[in-house]
Amino acid sequence: MELFGWDLLSLDFWTILLTIVFIDLLLAGDNAIVIGLAARSLPKETQKKAVIWGTAGAVIIRIVATMLVVSLLKIPFLLAIGGVLLLWIAYKLLIQENEHGDIKAGTTLWSAIQTIIIADAAMGLDNVIAVAGAAHGDYFLVILGLLISIPIVVWGSTLFIKVIEKYQWIIYLGSGVLAYTAAKMITHEGEFKHFFESNLVFTWIFIATMVVLVVVAGVWTNAIKSRRAHEKKPVPTLATKKSRETH
Repeated sequence: MELFGWDLLSLDFWTILLTIVFIDLLLAGDNAIVIGLAARSLPKETQKKAVIWGTAGAVIIRIVATMLVVSLLKIPFLLAIGGVLLLWIAYKLLIQENEHGDIKAGTTLWSAIQTIIIADAAMGLDNVIAVAGAAHGDYFLVILGLLISIPIVVWGSTLFIKVIEKYQWIIYLGSGVLAYTAAKMITHEGEFKHFFESNLVFTWIFIATMVVLVVVAGVWTNAIKSRRAHEKKPVPTLATKKSRETH
């Protein structure tokens, strides 16, 4: 059974599709928070319209942007540059601190829709690069992956965020998947492809090294940040203890 040149029963097809969906869910989890913040001041009956139309606009922009990036990645060296950038995104995923205080609530349906679309476009660069790299230049997989994952992001990402908070290892797994995708992008760069194809052992050592480096760097950075935060905490003095006791 084939569609757009893909055997729908092949392991390769499902591996790439599931990777795209997983990347979308992982990197677009914040988008549901943004949607909620943008629509929070609207009446209940209008909120649903803002979510639907804002998401529809965001999906269209995301598909166009991703397809554009897929085309650009065919230019010499841009695939490798995209891979290096995706390595940084994989690292940033492990150390990011989510802040959404600058997302203003829309006072009208149109203003909420605008906020959702603009915020999604601004936040979606990492997602676009990751999906374009994982799709291996296939527009059909890009569109199919986005159509599957974005409704889940909108209506189910609150649950997904809770799952991530409970099972922190999912973030590290996701970062590893991104690093793997990034390394594969670099090895598939036209200018380097012949070298990597003729040195398969080195290729897999390179990919494994990139994955390990990104995850270890994230763990190390988080450990340093945690230690610094702990050092900054004020040590309770005798005066503060007495003050607490009197209150």
